[in-house]
Amino acid sequence: MTLEEGKVKIEKFDGRDFSFWKMQIEDYLYQKKLYQPLSGVKLDDMKQEEWNLGVIRLTLAKNVAFNIVNEKTTAGLMKVLSDMYEKPSATNKVYLMHRLFNLKMGEVQIKFEDEVKALILLSSLPNSWAATVTIVSSSTRENTLKLSDIRDLILSE
Repeated sequence: MTLEEGKVKIEKFDGRDFSFWKMQIEDYLYQKKLYQPLSGVKLDDMKQEEWNLGVIRLTLAKNVAFNIVNEKTTAGLMKVLSDMYEKPSATNKVYLMHRLFNLKMGEVQIKFEDEVKALILLSSLPNSWAATVTIVSSSTRENTLKLSDIRDLILSE
């Protein structure tokens, strides 16, 4: 968050460092007295524009906003973002694995579990496959991916 002549600027959340972005957006909403929508309970005397999502949506990068396009409330939007970026979801695992394996790692002799192999495969896909990776990651109910399922999906494309 930067201050520019009394103005607050929050960098767009692009999927990295959710906790820091969340802290900034909550602080900003409290400062502007727009924190009530975070609770999910709209007061009778609250104006609709105070309840709207505009402030938060403006601080999201396109790749993140795509995932919350159907959310109608601030509380719902924050819950979806928390579920995606705070908890160890498959999407978050793919992102972290992508970061890990893009490091210049030397050869290691480690046997990976099936889920880790699936995550490695997903994280190795080019950016043009980002939508597919998001769909696959989000559709995993038990947060356990299978390499054979991912391989079959990729080969069918």
